[in-house]
Amino acid sequence: MTVRIATAAESMECEMATMATGIAPRTLMERAGQAAAEAIVSRFPLGQWTQVTVATGPGNNGGDGWIVAGLLAARGYRVRVAEAVSARSPDAIGARDRALAACTDSPGSIVLEDNIGSSRLIVDALLGTGSTGTPQGKISPTIESINSAHAAGVWVVALDVPSGVNATNGSADGAIRADLTLAFGTLKRGHLTARDFCGEVLALDIGLTESPAMAALPTLIDTAWAQSHIPVIPWTAHKGTRKRLAVIGGGVGMAGAALLAGRGALRSGIGLLHLIVNRENIGPVHAGVPQALVSAWPEVASDTARVAESSDVIAIGPGLGRSDATRELVERVMLAFNGPLVLDADALNVFENDAASLATLIGNRLAILTPHPAELGRLLGTSVDDVLARRFDIGMELARSVGAVVLLKGTPTVVFVPGGERYVIASGTAALATGGSGDILTGVCATLLSQMSDAGEAAACSAFVHGRAAELCNGVRGITLDDVLEAMPAAWNENATELPAGVLAMLDARK
Repeated sequence: MTVRIATAAESMECEMATMATGIAPRTLMERAGQAAAEAIVSRFPLGQWTQVTVATGPGNNGGDGWIVAGLLAARGYRVRVAEAVSARSPDAIGARDRALAACTDSPGSIVLEDNIGSSRLIVDALLGTGSTGTPQGKISPTIESINSAHAAGVWVVALDVPSGVNATNGSADGAIRADLTLAFGTLKRGHLTARDFCGEVLALDIGLTESPAMAALPTLIDTAWAQSHIPVIPWTAHKGTRKRLAVIGGGVGMAGAALLAGRGALRSGIGLLHLIVNRENIGPVHAGVPQALVSAWPEVASDTARVAESSDVIAIGPGLGRSDATRELVERVMLAFNGPLVLDADALNVFENDAASLATLIGNRLAILTPHPAELGRLLGTSVDDVLARRFDIGMELARSVGAVVLLKGTPTVVFVPGGERYVIASGTAALATGGSGDILTGVCATLLSQMSDAGEAAACSAFVHGRAAELCNGVRGITLDDVLEAMPAAWNENATELPAGVLAMLDARK
């Protein structure tokens, strides 16, 4: 099932669409509590984890917690419920009353407590997706107690979002740090921008109805989705069918950028690689990637024409340099070549505040732009802070204005398609937060763009595999881009893991 990424308001809209089909709010709450209880029992089996503390708040997230408490007691767990604030919403009050009434016949028990106590496992059901701002009142000291217990080795499971994490923007002032977050129905944007607070994240199926509201949300890309879209290289393939890529970059002092883009392409299955660099870099680049053809930047029209005629796709930008001469080179290549393009780094920077000219040059061809937030800000004439604050939406402005797919790099990466589709890629680690990482991604994108007919899907698959290769390095400190490149074959050929029943998606804890 496709997993969607929602704001708090969008999540509520999806729930309202489900309730419009005749599903009662209480039923949705019971589904969420049941799904969460099943996940907790699976991860923390009775016998090893006999006692659990559930911390509840006044709203429906607290109601979810009461349902979990009742179901765990029915399974034989000894449950302590620490009510930071008594249930206030009608559904939460009903859940509380039913859990306390049912526990008299349960093999386990429910005991009300004034504090967190000494359990080895705490379930956070204090605040839900509608909560914004720093937690206040009695909730705040309860969160402090839970975080102190967590620091001492107690496991913390959060229901929907860790209390204090803003589900929409990921702000987390005064928030709980969880080991496991159980998201209901959709993943929230805050799960992806506050990964350090969420720990491992499981998106649980609560039976939300497929609706226009759901279909309009961004799609999470996972291994199963990527593997179903990455084209198979047939046994009969040769270098021509695997396509010919020209990478134009590698200015003075920046030969490494072109080298990394080329290595990324070779690790992705390109058939023929042509690296076109500043003349003084030809020797070092050829030595660094002996599999590639290497030549100097085209200086006259006939040179440019030869590059265009001998390429199925061109990637421009890695280490190109930013100058009037760079802009002239980019324009000349784009005018001479009518095929698919990937534009990165300085090939984007030379169009600062001039996206209209870029749109004219792109025309109707397949194209992928791969800006980081600062580069996107330059193209749109806005600040990095604005880009980050609107990272799930802002790229669509550029995608539609220039008629190209926009791959906005970051945590998470978001791909915007002019037709309106959005793909979110949560794979990757901070090992990619280093110079040259984006150059590798450029090579990956260009390879898939040459072999696929859908630029948005090519960009999404490229970003996912790039991030997954970093995850397979099993760490951050001490990992280099050479390690990421070495891990790419495993990332390309990885089989999707079957998820547990009722689990829609799984995000590993940040390392």
